[in-house]
Amino acid sequence: MKTTPHCKSFFAFVLLAFLFLATTFEGIAQEKITEVSDFTIIVEKTDNGIQLKSNAGSAWVDLAFTLKNHQPKAIDEYGMTDLDNLSKNKDTHLADYLFTITKTETGIELKGIKGTAWTELKFSLADHQQQAINRLGMTILN
Repeated sequence: MKTTPHCKSFFAFVLLAFLFLATTFEGIAQEKITEVSDFTIIVEKTDNGIQLKSNAGSAWVDLAFTLKNHQPKAIDEYGMTDLDNLSKNKDTHLADYLFTITKTETGIELKGIKGTAWTELKFSLADHQQQAINRLGMTILN
């Protein structure tokens, strides 16, 4: 089979179009990934409650509150919140997340509502022990 100059030109055009589209879609996919802001929070179980420290993605730095076992508290990028009265303010420099945190007899239970890849995290945590979390789940302390 003999190829004509038109055939070679057509194949070259198709190849260039494919490469262009592939790099364009890759750029769009990377852009969407970077649009999601991450957060990093260190959770510590205290004698009578929970202490949180935000290392990234939040307007707050430290939160501490008293919780009885199995009493959930809602947390978002602005701090403690009420699930019935969520903030409408959005800051593009902050992660957009919402979860509840509950102290249990043996550790912590988190329920991701918005901005997390997890819907539920449960882990053992002794008093004054720390565990870091982010939008993907449990992570190591830095």
